[in-house]
Amino acid sequence: MPWNNGGPGDGSNGGSGGPSPWGSPGDGRRSGGRPGGPQGPWGQGPRGPGGPPPPDLDEVIARLQAFVRGLLPPGLGGGRGTRPPGFFSGGKGFALVAALVVAVWLFSGFYRVQPDEQGVVLRFGAYNRTTLPGLNYRLPWPIESVVRPAVTRINRIEIGYRSAPETIRASARGESGSDVLAESLMLTGDENIVDIDFAVFWRIRDAGAFLFNTRNPAYTVKSASESVMREVIGRTPIQPALTDARAQIEVAVKSGVQAIMDAYGSGVEITQIQLQKVDPPAAVIDSFRDVQRANTDAERMRNEAEGYRNDIVPRARGDAASVTAEAEAARQAGIAAATGQAQRFLSVLKAYDAAKDVTLQRLYLETMQDILTKTPTIVLDERLQGVLPLLPLGDAARLPGAPASPSPAQPAQPRGATR
Repeated sequence: MPWNNGGPGDGSNGGSGGPSPWGSPGDGRRSGGRPGGPQGPWGQGPRGPGGPPPPDLDEVIARLQAFVRGLLPPGLGGGRGTRPPGFFSGGKGFALVAALVVAVWLFSGFYRVQPDEQGVVLRFGAYNRTTLPGLNYRLPWPIESVVRPAVTRINRIEIGYRSAPETIRASARGESGSDVLAESLMLTGDENIVDIDFAVFWRIRDAGAFLFNTRNPAYTVKSASESVMREVIGRTPIQPALTDARAQIEVAVKSGVQAIMDAYGSGVEITQIQLQKVDPPAAVIDSFRDVQRANTDAERMRNEAEGYRNDIVPRARGDAASVTAEAEAARQAGIAAATGQAQRFLSVLKAYDAAKDVTLQRLYLETMQDILTKTPTIVLDERLQGVLPLLPLGDAARLPGAPASPSPAQPAQPRGATR
């Protein structure tokens, strides 16, 4: 072969049927070899502690160059070696190698997109298309390249604090880590300062928009979330923010941040806003708690006063309504009685005008009947002597229908008198 030292008829190989690619094994004329001894692949004897040095590097490079020239066609520098014609001669070897390189290059365009990813194909560095999970094909590099971001992974951004490492989380501050006061201190609607730590959870909704519409999507999400949180807290008093308005704050911030990211076309979806801590600043938290306790006591006393008012006012209004109703009833009764008496007087007057004697007799009998029914009658035996008439001043007040005191014009009748 062309790399052998001897020709086909050289007998220096000991009659082995042809020369070796690295020279004659038994040839002792090679430099560095031992006469009559076995030769190695580089024309040297067996290596050992006292063996010869490695072969000449220039000779090895010359042999490789001769082999490569044998693969090239004559027009490209081939055909000048001593290699006999064969399958790889005349440019066939170069064509085969070129075909193999092209096949490998075309085959490199196949790529796989995982189930949690989207494939973004770039043609000469510009966005071309988005591919779905599975096996896909693109034009090989450098025409097209692919970027495969994870679109189902939930990313977390912490604002106002940074989580401690796993090794010191138990002893640092639980899940909160270290505070970042420049991010967490915010002004409320009633001009108080509150320390808020919250986390933003987001994922990629459109991989193409995520990669090309914003330069730093994570920083954009962080800045938009902090800005919207400050806006919402600026409209909320401190007391609701500390107690029962946390859910409303989270919903308002989520919708506000999502609107901003949609306006930017960032391809980001905000999945959750989670408030971690809402407290007054640490420097004034004790004073704030004292104020909160005072406000709680004031609220309690105000509620007690309101309850007392709600109890006494309806009762007073009920009593007033009862008195008003009784007075109205008495007024109506007095009017009705006066009207009846007037009508009776008019009827008596009319009967008197018609028959004076009969009317007078009737009035006399009715008057005597009324007096006798209200005056106790005492019957004395006329044979009884020495009866002393007594004016019952004390008993007269207890008699039914009797006046409280006798009239000066009409002295009370002595007991035992008859009419």
